[in-house]
Amino acid sequence: MNRPTICPKFEKAISLLSQRWTALVIYQLLSGTQRFSEIQSSIGISGKVLSERLKDMEHHGIVKRKVIPDTPVIIEYSLTEKGMSLEPILREIENWSQLWIQLENVSS
Repeated sequence: MNRPTICPKFEKAISLLSQRWTALVIYQLLSGTQRFSEIQSSIGISGKVLSERLKDMEHHGIVKRKVIPDTPVIIEYSLTEKGMSLEPILREIENWSQLWIQLENVSS
């Protein structure tokens, strides 16, 4: 019996988007351009991991980095057209989560 093969492009897309924090960073940037510290504090990610994720997403053309020569230097991140094209997908995941995901009550 032949098993269907997974499209290599689909596999690569899922691999990229499933990296820890990547989808949350993209989701955060859907609201507009932000500085590194804004992204970091909004999702509670370590600076090292955020830096790695942003560099990787910049490499893949999902995020653009803008350096503003000021004192101190200001660095802003925003989504490219390619990154913004993920919005409908992330909004659908958001809708699905509202219907189907239950949060566990954590008692202290």
